[in-house]
Amino acid sequence: MIRLNRLFVVPFLALALSAADRPAVEGFSFVQQSGAIAEYKLAANDLNVLLLEDHSAPVLTFMVTYRVGSRNEVTGTTGATHLLEHLMFKGSKNFHPGIGKGFDTLMDSIGGINNATTWLDRTNYYENLPSDHLELAVQLEADRMRNLLLREEDRQPEMTVVRNEFERDENDPASALDKEVGAVAFIAHPYHHPTIGWRSDIEKVTIEKLREFYDTFYWPNNATITVIGDFKPATALQLIKQYFGAIPRSPHPIPQVYTVEPAQTGARRVTVRRPGEVGVVQIAFKVPRALHADHPALEVLASVLSDGKTSRLYRALIDPNLAISADASKGFFHDDTLFNASVTLAPSVTHEQAEKTLLAEIEKVKKDGVAPAEVERAINKLLAGLAYRRDGSFAIAGQINESIAVGDWTYYYRLLEQLRTVTAADVQRVAKAYLNEAQSTTGWFIPQEESPGSAGVPPAGASKRADTLTSAANGPHYYRDPAAPRTGTPLARDAGPVTAGSGAVASGETKIAANVRRRNVAGVDVVTLKTSIQDVVTLRGVVGAGDVFNPPGNSAIADLTAGMLDKGTTKRDKFAVAALLEQAGATVSFSTSSHTLNFSGKTLRKDLSLVLGLIAEQLRTPRFDPEEFAKLKKQMIGRHKRQMEDTDYRAGGAFARAVFPAGHPNRPPTDEKYLADIEAATLEQLQAFHAANYGPAMAQLVAVGDVDDAVIDRTLGEALAGWKGGRTLPVAAKAGAPVAARIERVQMPGKTSVSIVIGQPSGLQYKDSNYQSLNMATAVLGSGFFSARLLDIIRNREGLTYGIGASLGSDTYADGAWSIQATFAPELLEKGLASTVRELRRFHAEGLSAAELATFKTTLTGSYKVALSTTGGMAGALLNALQRGYDATWLDEYPRRLQALTLAEVNAAIKTFVRPDTMITLMAGTLPPEPVK
Repeated sequence: MIRLNRLFVVPFLALALSAADRPAVEGFSFVQQSGAIAEYKLAANDLNVLLLEDHSAPVLTFMVTYRVGSRNEVTGTTGATHLLEHLMFKGSKNFHPGIGKGFDTLMDSIGGINNATTWLDRTNYYENLPSDHLELAVQLEADRMRNLLLREEDRQPEMTVVRNEFERDENDPASALDKEVGAVAFIAHPYHHPTIGWRSDIEKVTIEKLREFYDTFYWPNNATITVIGDFKPATALQLIKQYFGAIPRSPHPIPQVYTVEPAQTGARRVTVRRPGEVGVVQIAFKVPRALHADHPALEVLASVLSDGKTSRLYRALIDPNLAISADASKGFFHDDTLFNASVTLAPSVTHEQAEKTLLAEIEKVKKDGVAPAEVERAINKLLAGLAYRRDGSFAIAGQINESIAVGDWTYYYRLLEQLRTVTAADVQRVAKAYLNEAQSTTGWFIPQEESPGSAGVPPAGASKRADTLTSAANGPHYYRDPAAPRTGTPLARDAGPVTAGSGAVASGETKIAANVRRRNVAGVDVVTLKTSIQDVVTLRGVVGAGDVFNPPGNSAIADLTAGMLDKGTTKRDKFAVAALLEQAGATVSFSTSSHTLNFSGKTLRKDLSLVLGLIAEQLRTPRFDPEEFAKLKKQMIGRHKRQMEDTDYRAGGAFARAVFPAGHPNRPPTDEKYLADIEAATLEQLQAFHAANYGPAMAQLVAVGDVDDAVIDRTLGEALAGWKGGRTLPVAAKAGAPVAARIERVQMPGKTSVSIVIGQPSGLQYKDSNYQSLNMATAVLGSGFFSARLLDIIRNREGLTYGIGASLGSDTYADGAWSIQATFAPELLEKGLASTVRELRRFHAEGLSAAELATFKTTLTGSYKVALSTTGGMAGALLNALQRGYDATWLDEYPRRLQALTLAEVNAAIKTFVRPDTMITLMAGTLPPEPVK
């Protein structure tokens, strides 16, 4: 009998409404209730509405899902859905920049986070915003449903923006391979086409074709509105009726896709050859759609194959150093799709060897089946993963969005129950039924030789990635980069990105500190915050064991030591540790930055003691097994070579080397030096590093969510009793300013997009008195908001790039850097650089206007509150405060400090700290033969 961990269906404080409590709004009929979500239909036009009410934080998510995606496209209009998605932000009848009511400007002015994504089966538009602005979101979405301007003068610059997005995807060899595999696997069904489209269609599709596409699919009877968070259902329905009610149904039936992919009659193969560092093998098998009865068993099969250290592919490929990563996944789509298994090869491993090993593991499952214990672990991991991904209103809306796309929003709940019923026999059956050579497509990416150049590792102070880069082609395409920095908030931290969760922010002013508990437990600075989220706890922490403590001559010791933490303890080997975590569905990870060893975890409340105990055990008593050390060195070399294929990574590393002097904690080594240091490192060096630096001296832990303080204190007190030592941070010398501006180039053959960084040392740490003034100014210039100058002018108006921004960073423990980052097509590089430098000089010469400052005070305050509505956001912000020398009161004070900034202070900071004439420019990619002037 398989025993499954009990999970709440939704880790979100929301209860199903009884019939008596349901709002009665004229014009709406109640359709059904599933879990805590109620469905309504607007009789006037058949618009579907899903409501999930929760008042734990003063934020909400408003999302409109259109049942149209790239599967609705044909040759000649591929990418039309995505290009149209971009044009949906260019203006509608009542909201456009010409009348001072641009969509992004209005949303930025309230601190809302808005975006859109296109995927195979759907397009969605969403706002994550303070809940008192629900009406604005409803107005905007209703107006652009049928009143879009769709002008040729908007299409042309936006086409080049989308083309740059396409080029960025093409920069990644794994992305290019995935695109080729999909195109070969499907010969008739429109899943053959990549969501972003083929380049020639992106460039040549006419505004008339886009108008035809819009007039065919953008109607209320082809849409579902989802509202989740802090709102009253009756109010939401009234607003939706007010603004959407007058829009008619589509005048003609919405066209349905009727093409069925013909049965595949034999194995197919494709090869991609281009410059790169490591090879990739990908095998795709035809499998049924998401709503098919076999979908849950195929999900479990994918997890058994590749999820965690106990998985089949880890043991067969990664553990023996045949691969640096291995993954299996089943597509969650409306029509029959693909089950993908992919392997990123370790250096010197052949494609034939990797493919043979991968297929052998699949054949073992088909022939011998899988153990019930494997299935139990896989189901627990999948259920816990779903719970973690439903942490906050936006995360829930995103999951519901995908269920809408596959044809039934209630699958959001039903999938949970179906996963629980999967057996070992089911897993073997679906493996036999679908993972067969006759319905497979195999792709190889074969790297061609290129000179690696002289770029370095990422700027110190940013977390080093512990896995391979994620291909943008393997997910939906966004209107704006969802990872774009929100410069000006205290949430971005040197130790890595902040993730999602659910926190507690009161309406109006934030009131966090009163609910935070801070104490010392076994020498560790512990901060906890209990929120309304049910069953889920997010953990964040640091120990003073980063790169600044590396021994002289070897830049890799801190990284290698951190890498050994999940390779077993003196009490258990790595598989025993992994089995405990995976049985609980918990996640734990470690990474290093310039000054700290960083750890994070996500767990269900009932497993909190187990997970904290394991983290403590891994920190205190790593096994330091010689065999595991030899494997780790090979894995790190392979992962680093994979990173060297990324233009952003290479530009960032070279920039940090250019602006920070030798000995500065933010100066990274070259790739060659780092790879050589990995090779040269000894196990004795790691043991000595651990003994000298791992201890409670500056250890900090934050726990947010459904926390149990008694469990935390008891577990840590027992697990860390007697733990001594650790290091305090050294005082870093100031970097100073470059003596002269210069351009440095990292030539990377075969790249379709160039990454640039323009910047300088900032001379500031976050805690310095002038920092907030400069941070505010930088936000107006280049934050991730579209009302920021660089995005507004260089992307929106001039159409020169998909992404551009400015930021301050790497300044928690040392003085950091100020920089502008952007990507340009090689043929637009000179023009893009000229526009960027022009705006930089205007920023320095003119400063900000009073209106810009006033607007961004509201923008940053609103977005700050939205970000704190998640457990990950709250945990990250609390840890940031601790690392920067503040306590929890900083989170309450921060909005007031923003409001107190004066125009004179902000503009003085620009004049003092921004020096356009002495900035370094770094370019990485396929560059013109002569430097761009």
